[in-house]
Amino acid sequence: MKLETSQLETEIQTTSQGGLNWRLRGCLDLTTMEKALTGFDRLIEEHHPSSISIDCRDLSYLDSAGAMTLLMLEQKAGKKAISVSLEYLSPDAAALKSLIELDQVEKTALKPVAKSAGFVENLGRATLDLKSDLAQSVSFLGEFFISIGKIFKRPGLLRLGDVAFYMEQVGVNGLPIIGLIGFLLGMIMAFMSSLQLKDFGANIYVASLVAVAMVRELGPIMTAILVAGRSGSSFAAEIGTMKVNEEVDALSVMGFDPMIFLAMPKVLAAIIMVPILTVYANIMAIIGGLLVGVIGLDLTAYAYLNQTISSLDPFWIGSGIVKSGVFALIISGVGCQQGFLVRGGAQSVGQATTKAVVAAMFLIIVADSAFAVILHYVE
Repeated sequence: MKLETSQLETEIQTTSQGGLNWRLRGCLDLTTMEKALTGFDRLIEEHHPSSISIDCRDLSYLDSAGAMTLLMLEQKAGKKAISVSLEYLSPDAAALKSLIELDQVEKTALKPVAKSAGFVENLGRATLDLKSDLAQSVSFLGEFFISIGKIFKRPGLLRLGDVAFYMEQVGVNGLPIIGLIGFLLGMIMAFMSSLQLKDFGANIYVASLVAVAMVRELGPIMTAILVAGRSGSSFAAEIGTMKVNEEVDALSVMGFDPMIFLAMPKVLAAIIMVPILTVYANIMAIIGGLLVGVIGLDLTAYAYLNQTISSLDPFWIGSGIVKSGVFALIISGVGCQQGFLVRGGAQSVGQATTKAVVAAMFLIIVADSAFAVILHYVE
């Protein structure tokens, strides 16, 4: 049985043949390993024996570190051409010693040499990754549209309670941050534009600039980016965690379609709430611009609001709402897709969450660019 405080005592006796008998008493473990090795080195330096007999009859405890110590003592003596014998070693200790391969213990782990990939190799990897991402996206879209068809046939499959829950998460819980960002953005645009327009006596057009910029471009894209950071990441993390815990597989075993049960409520909630959030952000930006106009530009609230209303085109208000709906579909779709692709553990969930946000933001910019070109010719 191991002593509460590991202790090792040694005793040296000279034999008639010019050798030494080194007797060990107590515990030979990790805590006494250094003492044994140091004492053995001192013994060799002081006595220069031709042979050493290590007496182990009084060892009360020996673990794997102690067994490795015995191997190291044999190795040290072998390098100096000194014969070593282990006396009275218990069968259990001998069996433990036989399991240890000292060469493997002392072998230093090799660090792979970092190899810088060339341009062609990086291009090839990027192409393969793009091909894989496209294949996964097409597969997800196919399952998504099949699920829509199932819901049209059987509307009861869609859980309206879940839709309402995610509408609250995406919409109601996002009102403070989106309202604050919209309000500050309106103030910043009004202030910065006034620095140029006041030189021409055109302060009134600050209202037009804020309203048109928010309704046509900044409102939808700003709201979409905030929702991607808040809700898109949340969708990916939620489904990804369920994948890691095998809850998605459990749903499939119980006869539930994971796409309908998990993805559709999130997508529908986002499509409903993001356009509403966009309109809310536009209103808050106009209020922020109004504050700057009234306080800093000597405009009346009536004149500012009248100029705002006259500068807004119903077509651009509608197009902004449509863009918001498309952005919502992108955000929720990418978030759910990345969640379903999670494999492994918590690290994979974090990677999927990051990828969902980055991919959603990239696709939002691409979609907004496409809308800009299309609406230019449609207007």
